[in-house]
Amino acid sequence: MIEAVGLTKRYGDKTAVYNLSFQVRPGAVTGFLGPNGSGKSTTMRMILGLDNPTAGQVTIGGYPYRRLPNAPRQVGALLDAKAVHGGRSARNHLLSLAQLSGIPARRVDEVLGVVGLHDVARRRSKGFSLGMGQRLGIAAALLGDPQVLLFDEPVNGLDPEGILWVRNLMKSLAAQGRTVFVSSHLMSEMAVTADHLIVIGRGQLLADMSVTAFISANSADFARVRTPDTEPQQREKLSAAITEAGGHVLPEQDGALRVTGLPLPRISDIAHDSDVRLWELSPHQASLEEAYMRMTQGAVDYRSTIDQKEGLQQPLPPGTQPPLPVPGQGQPGWYAPPPAPPGGQPFAVPQGAPVQPPAGPYGAQGAPGAAPGAPAPNPYAQPAPPAPQGPAPAAAPAAPPAADLTKPEDAR
Repeated sequence: MIEAVGLTKRYGDKTAVYNLSFQVRPGAVTGFLGPNGSGKSTTMRMILGLDNPTAGQVTIGGYPYRRLPNAPRQVGALLDAKAVHGGRSARNHLLSLAQLSGIPARRVDEVLGVVGLHDVARRRSKGFSLGMGQRLGIAAALLGDPQVLLFDEPVNGLDPEGILWVRNLMKSLAAQGRTVFVSSHLMSEMAVTADHLIVIGRGQLLADMSVTAFISANSADFARVRTPDTEPQQREKLSAAITEAGGHVLPEQDGALRVTGLPLPRISDIAHDSDVRLWELSPHQASLEEAYMRMTQGAVDYRSTIDQKEGLQQPLPPGTQPPLPVPGQGQPGWYAPPPAPPGGQPFAVPQGAPVQPPAGPYGAQGAPGAAPGAPAPNPYAQPAPPAPQGPAPAAAPAAPPAADLTKPEDAR
């Protein structure tokens, strides 16, 4: 078990963690949540003895990490997947860690198989992708078969199959009675992985409760009700009846009603008694992400603003109409279409525009056999306009045919 009591850490005039107290119990996956800069990584570093707390203390099994006998055999951690010598192979990296902790070499091959890196065990780690580096870090944490495990963003860079594997791994480790402490920003993943949550903001504890209790305490459940769209009078009739029964009704953009304060069976009875047909009556429970955003909205340090593009807007030429607004622009999920090429057709060449021929094997001097100074033929030239009607001028002596650049052997 991990226990923190009054944990405080200051860096100069900045307080990263203040008076933080919590317990991480065995047999459950405990999620560690908080905005960027809230002190999660600092807390994990103090748990592992990498940073000394300014005040308070944190223990693992009743002892500070530095006083644990053969700590790597009792505590495994992944804080930084890049903390690997790039010139070493995956197997040699784990083998060096095993030799420092008295772990047999056969364990190295076991954990390489567990994380799926057995086929690349002898490759240098500097060529690993981000996901492969995460797997190697997890292997290092599992090397000593510890009872306490700490993971900081373990699914960062993993593909969907890897994320599912990490999720099942965490649950299986907790089911074996181990203490599992996981920090992550993926709320959807924490919702299906964690059993308990510890949430901090600006270095202070905001919540210490189960996932179900956290969502219930930081969100409002409601019922979604829809009546026939062709009969708006039924919606008004149902709204009045629900309000009279003590419920609260809010209209939604798509014509449905959001009802709070009444259970679903009661809403159904009211609709039946009012002779109102229902097209939809469904419960809605907030997700972990919604509850998390509601709780931490006042503890976010880094907020984005709208790009005003001041000073970058070019003035329109006189007489030019401003562009028409694009439907959907500025709405979530809208993406700008690819720009159309000049002329509206791909690779179109404007009529009469000078076109430079591509650089060929003979450069700008033309092909062998061509008259000195004669330009190379232009394969992209537009056809000449028809000659004007009238007496034809005297024909000029025919020039020798230009060499074909596509067949240089014919010009020899």
